[in-house]
Amino acid sequence: MIIDSHHHLWRLSRGDYAWLTPDLAPLWRDFEPADLAPRMAAGGVEGGIAVQAAASEAETLFLLDLADRTPTILGVIGWTDFAAPDAGDAIRRLARHPRLKGFRPMLQDDPDDDFILRPAALAALAAVRDAGLVFEALVRPRHLPRLIALRARFPDLRMVVNHAAKPDIAGGQWEPWADDLRRLAGDGRTVCKLSGLLTEAGPDADVDALRPYVDHIIDAFGAQRVMWGSDWPVVLLAADYDRWLGMARALTAGRPSAERAAIFGGTAARVYGLGRDGGR
Repeated sequence: MIIDSHHHLWRLSRGDYAWLTPDLAPLWRDFEPADLAPRMAAGGVEGGIAVQAAASEAETLFLLDLADRTPTILGVIGWTDFAAPDAGDAIRRLARHPRLKGFRPMLQDDPDDDFILRPAALAALAAVRDAGLVFEALVRPRHLPRLIALRARFPDLRMVVNHAAKPDIAGGQWEPWADDLRRLAGDGRTVCKLSGLLTEAGPDADVDALRPYVDHIIDAFGAQRVMWGSDWPVVLLAADYDRWLGMARALTAGRPSAERAAIFGGTAARVYGLGRDGGR
């Protein structure tokens, strides 16, 4: 069973995708479940996790409504304002939906690199932890030391690093990303998504360009804490769904079958508590 641990769906008329502009021409249209379904079917992907793309609770409710009507949406990663004094109440309210699996503050876009260590954000994370949900860390390499500090405060928080913290592969970035990622992985609990890397590498990147990064991610976290995601449709900035899935398979082809099974489905099923009905 293959699970896509990270994809997006959006409807432009909703109007709350602040980052999405016509300049991003391949992405400037609606992306609905019907657009994704044939791509999943062609790759043997059973279902996936729909991840927020707008900083609004309205979009989270939109995704949860889609999940109620779409069997291939196995879970939703939503958003709420971690700076709000009533964030805990919002988290508990949204957590009542069985397909709500976690929350993703858009840390990469916040001007304060230490936002997630503010008292209000820490209180929100405590609510995420207490609800048994996942904190999805949308970060850049500069944020990794903050996640390491956060882990010291919340050793039992279920934390997933999105896109391996987006190293600048096209620019040849390695350190301090590689060392910081390994240090974070050393906590024995944090999970990392094998996603978004092709976008960071550029449309001309091949398997050899990605291999050092992918090997480092898997070797640092172990396959049981790594999960593949398409990052569709953002991946269209570099390639199509099929190409990235094929590259990911090629990059892991030499690993034992148990490791490949974890990366392409087992880890996501465990982390998000995916039963056959999609509930927690």
